[in-house]
Amino acid sequence: MDFYSFAKGVVKSILTPLYRIEVIGAEKFPKEGGVLLCANHISNLDPPILGITAPRPIHFMAKEELFRVPLLKNLITTLHAFPVKRGMSDRQALRTGLEVLKQGHVLGIFPEGTRSKDGKLKKGLPGVGFFALRTSAAVVPCAIIGSYRPFVPLKVVYGSPIDMTPLREKKASPEEATAYIMQHIQALLDQYR
Repeated sequence: MDFYSFAKGVVKSILTPLYRIEVIGAEKFPKEGGVLLCANHISNLDPPILGITAPRPIHFMAKEELFRVPLLKNLITTLHAFPVKRGMSDRQALRTGLEVLKQGHVLGIFPEGTRSKDGKLKKGLPGVGFFALRTSAAVVPCAIIGSYRPFVPLKVVYGSPIDMTPLREKKASPEEATAYIMQHIQALLDQYR
């Protein structure tokens, strides 16, 4: 068993009963090929929650500051995270993300770029649209719904992959593609909240 699977098992055994996690739509998750997993962002616990509920290992972009803490850097690197500089165009992070998708892995991304303080979905950043347009990866919307209060149910809803073909064919801008993805995340939030 690799470290990712081991860590997933440990974290799952703690968080699942604590937050009474309900997973909806995991069967829609593509079984193979590159997947761009796009979720709303309401808590620092969102990455581990996606990590234990998604059917496949996830590679996350994580804020660069986390990689400055030696022990944490080793841990999150082992769990497939890679750094991104926030507030600027980080070419290295974009290249790494494209490579993850081209190799047929899952890239987990929070299009809002930072946590939403009020739980409402904010405008997404163009980076997610860039990945969606520049690769043939399946784009899977995800909604995390709940308060992260102990023993109060938390829902993780995986939507069907979004058909990005029309946007790729009309050479849409990354901003347009991001807005389209955000509509799908909002639709899941509205449907399951």
